Amino acid sequence: MNNVVWTGTWVAERLGVELVGDEKLSDLLGLALRRNPKRAHLLVSNVLGKHVPQSPSVVYGHGFALGRRVRDLLGAEESRAAVVLGYAETATGLGHCVADGVGLAPYLHSTRRPVPGVASAGGFEESHSHATSHLLLPEDPDLLAGSGPLVLVDDEFSTGNTILNTIRDLHARYPRERYVVVALVDMRSAADMGRLEEFAREIGARVDLVTAASGTVRLPEGVLEKGQALVAEHEAAARESSGSSASSGSSGSSGSSGSGVLAQARPGRVGRVELGWPRGVPDGGRHGFAPGARIRLDGALPALAARVADALPDDARRVLVLGFEELMYAPLRLARELEQVVAAEVRYSTTTRSPVLAVDDPGYAIRSRLVFPAHDNPDDGPGERYAYNVAGAGFDAVVAVVDSTADTPELHAEDGLLAQLAAHTPSVLLAVVPSYVPARPSTERPSMLPEPLRGPAFSSYAPEDVGWLLQDLSEVTLEAPTEEREEAIQSGGAHYAESLPVEYQPSAHYQELFHAALDTSAARIAQAVGAVTELVLAERSPRPVLVSLARAGTPVGVLMRRWAKDRHGLDLPHYAVSIVRGRGIDTNALRWLAAHHDPADVVFVDGWTGKGAITRELADAIREFEEAEGVTGFDPEIAVLADPGSCVRTYGTREDFLIPSACLNSTVSGLISRTVLRADLVGEHDFHGAKFYRELAGSDVSVDFLDAVTARFPDVADAAGAQAKELLAADRTPTWEGWRAVERISEEYGIHDVNLVKPGVGETTRVLLRRVPWKILARAGAGADLDHIRLLAGQRGVPVEEVAELPYTCVGLIHPKYTRGATGADGRAVNV
Repeated sequence: MNNVVWTGTWVAERLGVELVGDEKLSDLLGLALRRNPKRAHLLVSNVLGKHVPQSPSVVYGHGFALGRRVRDLLGAEESRAAVVLGYAETATGLGHCVADGVGLAPYLHSTRRPVPGVASAGGFEESHSHATSHLLLPEDPDLLAGSGPLVLVDDEFSTGNTILNTIRDLHARYPRERYVVVALVDMRSAADMGRLEEFAREIGARVDLVTAASGTVRLPEGVLEKGQALVAEHEAAARESSGSSASSGSSGSSGSSGSGVLAQARPGRVGRVELGWPRGVPDGGRHGFAPGARIRLDGALPALAARVADALPDDARRVLVLGFEELMYAPLRLARELEQVVAAEVRYSTTTRSPVLAVDDPGYAIRSRLVFPAHDNPDDGPGERYAYNVAGAGFDAVVAVVDSTADTPELHAEDGLLAQLAAHTPSVLLAVVPSYVPARPSTERPSMLPEPLRGPAFSSYAPEDVGWLLQDLSEVTLEAPTEEREEAIQSGGAHYAESLPVEYQPSAHYQELFHAALDTSAARIAQAVGAVTELVLAERSPRPVLVSLARAGTPVGVLMRRWAKDRHGLDLPHYAVSIVRGRGIDTNALRWLAAHHDPADVVFVDGWTGKGAITRELADAIREFEEAEGVTGFDPEIAVLADPGSCVRTYGTREDFLIPSACLNSTVSGLISRTVLRADLVGEHDFHGAKFYRELAGSDVSVDFLDAVTARFPDVADAAGAQAKELLAADRTPTWEGWRAVERISEEYGIHDVNLVKPGVGETTRVLLRRVPWKILARAGAGADLDHIRLLAGQRGVPVEEVAELPYTCVGLIHPKYTRGATGADGRAVNV
């Protein structure tokens, strides 16, 4: 160890304890003593970030590397299905880092802090600990119920009792085929070596072990009694030293044989730094931490670290980021980011409830100890808490990171943690992370609002793909000939949502075009799906509630849900709601969503933007709803696959290309019609309506479309991730270029009504399928993306005019002077 004294020497010499095993074992571990009736010695990790201040990159790197080894062991498929469970309090951060290394695994850690209103999904005892009750409090009650591998993470694996107790308890409730035990060090004795294999055979599952190093501790006879006597001797000496010291508990706080670290002559300055923690991101894994939350935290860390860096003294050369008991991961990630942006040396450790003897000797792992009262109103009552190796370590500044539950008067008291730190460092900064408390499920059902409709009773989608916040009008005749609808709409005699067009039945040639377009564009769509989903997870919510605008948005919502499941293991809720131009969004659907979910998690999804009319419609409707209902939190920003009109910030691409789901009507949208809003059918407390065209099942390609795109997810994963990162760094402010182009075209062609100008491939397709088209404007040189447009235009006798300067691939113009005389008996357009 390059002539550096091993930090287990002091204990080894006095008690005859030996640490034997891998060469790097002494680099990873030191030894200390504690007052404990079960085990006097304590293995003190140098890379855990608990008792010993360490470089945050080193701490994170060890956990992440273990996670990578788990991923290699499990393989890609099983890794995506894995859940990682860490142990309070010492391994909460380590487990989180392992989950990061596994890649897509959600993370949960046990806790000793009960949370009112959150049901326990299990509990267990820790055999050698001074405080034994562990609770499992996942927000998602099904988090541990899956069949994928369960990865259990602790700082050391010695007797194995704690982990085996956990597996036994959980296996009885949620049996699975595979477990992986992860620890920094494997310290089993020879007698314990075979227990893991025997246990695996007993429960009928595979149990693997992954560690960074292995060895064992050889304990001479009578070591427990000798250790207890040694602890008592040194604690008595520390009390005697404290009683004779005038330094407000400094040497007593250090607990070090009468040679404690003296406090500064003048207490340091205590201040507060506002982190600006990202909304909705949990403070840790107490209630579960999903991959989406990790993505959002990654995106927010540079700004968080910058705020801390700005608040540090300019002359600080050595900085400690001090976490709080179970709150290890958030301060670790903050410290690691800070380490990259400041010139000072940054170290990381956390406070603990574990009492350990401090001895100011280079051969002992715990050289100083600060003692302060618990400050998070613990369920087991008041008691002492500790920060080790902080006093006397030469820190110019300490950033104390606590959750808001722990930001109490006890924290700020004269004998509290902040005062103890200020006695030993010139500058103390308090950073508070909001305590994450899961929303309590509503026990009240919204008045007169039914549950969502689901397939196969309503739509050809699987029931988990989407819940339709609609009423079933399948038995009502709503279809009208296209020409009659157009005349009524343009004359003001009816609204387009009061009737339905007759469903277009594609010819064999047109169906061939659809399948060809799907083969050509599946990867392109998959990449856009991936990019927009990653944007949503990074910027909007770690567990978004997808709400697609029926029906064009619904296939995209299903695909985004599949991407989140496939790439991040997230099982996102997805609903479809109705929005009608000129009438707004279904307010009953919003009431249902607000009663069942946090409005802040709702992300509205559509297929593409045209000129942005629905974007503006939604923003106006949400504002009116919130003013009328007093419900706040809905974000009207729409997430779309393609935004050629530059109308939104959240999109997969701004290219105007063929999305095959636009080629067809219900047969690519779960056999669901457009939504209907008519006063005689939709009452005050009803959802908007729609029809399920069961009779078209033979022509249905809805699931074929989804499966074809989903199959390309693995091929485009890297490209989608890179595209999302580029978008996150880009200026995505909407320019509304599309709206300006539509206004210009409306005037140039003498239409004088922007509602009759439908820009983009998707909207032009709709014009040809549902309205009475006048002409099609196509960008010069547009290729295969317009094959289906040319075919439909030819079938309906609509001229296609090439235009050199066009921001869209094509634009569909609805007949501006429509009467029934404007078309022939066959519905073909007549130029007037």
